[in-house]
Formats: sequence, C-alpha cells, structure tokens
Amino acid sequence: QVQLVESGGGLVQAGASLRLSCGASGRTVSSDAMAWFGQAPGKVRDLVAAIDWTGSTTHYEDAVECRFTISRDNAKNTAYLQITSLKPQDTAVYYCAASHTDYYSLSQYNYDYWGQGTQVTVSS
Repeated sequence: QVQLVESGGGLVQAGASLRLSCGASGRTVSSDAMAWFGQAPGKVRDLVAAIDWTGSTTHYEDAVECRFTISRDNAKNTAYLQITSLKPQDTAVYYCAASHTDYYSLSQYNYDYWGQGTQVTVSS
C-alpha cells in the first residue's frame, strides 16, 4: 500500500511561485507514473500534469500555460509541481496521484493512490 502526502500549498499573492511536494511512503513509487490534479471551488477534479516513471516524459494540460512544471526524485520517493506566476484562477486543492503503470494516464480513474490534497489560494 502507498500513502501519498502533499505539502507546499498556502495563501499567496498573484505572481508568486510555489513548489508542491508529494512524498510517498509504504513502498517505492519509482516504477509508478505520477500526476497532479487540481480541483477548483465548485468544479470537478482535473488533470494538471503527469510524469512517467523515469521522469523523462511529461504531460501538461493546455490550461497551465507553461507555468507548471512536474518533476520527480525517485531516490526521495517524491514528486513535485512547481507553479510560477500564480493567478487567482489557479486557486484549487491540488492532489497527487500514483499509478501502478509506468506510463501516465490522462484519466483520474487509472490512478491507484491519492493524497489528501494541499490547498493553494491565490489572492489578487
């Protein structure tokens, strides 16, 4: 069993940057694809970015406008989401997810483990 714990969220002003972290425990996730999803108030949870097990292949949703960078450090069993030039519309709970497969999926239904989420609130 894998436990995922996100951290790094908070209340920031527009234009700031944040780095979200997702630490895994229970077993190594170095062979798992991982992803970040965001759920804005009143909206469904959507994929933001995903990364394969090696970290060499990534995917970003068009809406993130190159401001988001997903990465991972398999030695630390941790994934990251760097967000720059934060906008009020980035306000959401961000969830980390891991999949048994080594290549990422765009569907949340293909992820086996989820964290509890970390709140990011961006003020204008």
